[in-house]
Amino acid sequence: MKKIICFFMCACFLTHGLCAKAEPIQDAAAENTVEKQESAAADLGIDAKAALLMEEESGNVLYESNPDERLPIASVTKVMTMLLIMEAVDSGKITLDDMVTVSENAMSYGGSTMFLETGETLSVNDMLKGIAVASANDGCVAMAEYLAGSESAFVDMMNARAQELGMENTHFVNTNGLDADDHYSSARDVAIMSRELIKHKTIFNYTSIWMDTLRGGKFQLANTNKLIRFYDGANGLKTGSTSKALCCLSASAKRGDMQLIAVVLGAPTSALRFSSAKALLDYGFANYSVNTIVTAGDEVDKIAVEKGVESEVSAVAGDSFSTLVKKGSEENVTTEVIMNDEITAPLEAGEKIGIIRISSQDGVIAEIDVNAAAAVEKKGIGLIVRDFFRMLFYGRNTAKAENL
Repeated sequence: MKKIICFFMCACFLTHGLCAKAEPIQDAAAENTVEKQESAAADLGIDAKAALLMEEESGNVLYESNPDERLPIASVTKVMTMLLIMEAVDSGKITLDDMVTVSENAMSYGGSTMFLETGETLSVNDMLKGIAVASANDGCVAMAEYLAGSESAFVDMMNARAQELGMENTHFVNTNGLDADDHYSSARDVAIMSRELIKHKTIFNYTSIWMDTLRGGKFQLANTNKLIRFYDGANGLKTGSTSKALCCLSASAKRGDMQLIAVVLGAPTSALRFSSAKALLDYGFANYSVNTIVTAGDEVDKIAVEKGVESEVSAVAGDSFSTLVKKGSEENVTTEVIMNDEITAPLEAGEKIGIIRISSQDGVIAEIDVNAAAAVEKKGIGLIVRDFFRMLFYGRNTAKAENL
């Protein structure tokens, strides 16, 4: 335990020293660019090389300063590492209970660690705790080897996923963000991968932890993201700091229906990265709100089904949709439910039978599938004959016919 306490004390002093060290400006052109960016960010009190605020549901950017410059991002890299782990879990490739054996290579990594030992086995659940809460470099490598066979193969997966997500200013060299040439991202790209990660809601079980333990209580965990304890609604996501990257943060917070992502890169001190992220989040919550237009599973209509055992089926929204509203402004959004011309059995549960068209003054902004809430089987010959005679004798008086 003394070893662990000493490690955390040393880490705190080291991180403070790293974050306080600023990089020199390379030339006059760069200096002019930085001055413009600092001026743009001054109204929110942001002191960082780059910053961006994104609303999660829509992906709308609410604030940006130098969002596309390629910068080192330190352990914020682990957002992508965790994304690939969560995708593997949610796809069924692995489970949270799978046991991961630590290699000598994984054990050899320094910096922020969970003190893995060669041959030790920990569950994916515990590895995620170590990565999300303690920023464990060794845990990242152990999981990379478990998922891809080697760290280099996993890094290839990280870069491929970044391309799929449209992260145009990102290139990974390692899984954990230790300083390396050609390892970089941007504020916008960090927001993009952060948004993708929090689609996997289970990740909040880890990123929102303030304090926890591993190895049956023998190893203490304390979250490097201080907003988790001190900011209302904070639920993630990842800190990072090195001598090259300075102090970085992808911070997420939710209040009511609105989930925000605030990215701060290259803050000169740890305190400034948190105060900058807080200023971004405060700005978002104070000036914007989310208007939920439709929620997945909501019944929007009841629809007649031709040739079905059941004469009608509930039509439900296949997805949710909301709009971001600037507080104090008027929103003109209309919805129109458009069903297929003819809906005929057999019908599967979840089968698309129409759309919800959502429009604003600028035109159509979204189309949401309308699905059948339940399966409807096709009538057999016996039911067809029965219904024929009902119609023959009772015409359209179906209420009386149903009493037969």
